[in-house]
Amino acid sequence: MKVMSASEAYAAWTAGQAHIVDVREELEYEATSVPGVLLIPMSELGERLDEVPTDRQLVILCSRGSRSAYVADALTSHGGFGEVANLEGGLIAWAAAGLPYEGDPPG
Repeated sequence: MKVMSASEAYAAWTAGQAHIVDVREELEYEATSVPGVLLIPMSELGERLDEVPTDRQLVILCSRGSRSAYVADALTSHGGFGEVANLEGGLIAWAAAGLPYEGDPPG
């Protein structure tokens, strides 16, 4: 599975080369989120696979990088999603890199 740093993911996303998919649960997202990132909670992923974009690389985001690693691996194994990467360190690493987010500091 491919792994990306927060800075690499942000650069690819803002250049239009990647979609970022947040797999945290709704309450986590409401507390802290990255504006413009698609939320598909891990608990709903199986029934919402048709909402996962397939036209660009996917970067999967969670709080710390463990749930997103599981989801990235599952999407890669499922096939049909092109290149899928895990955002190493999750939203905590994103905030530590000084990248934009709204709400409470992650952690």
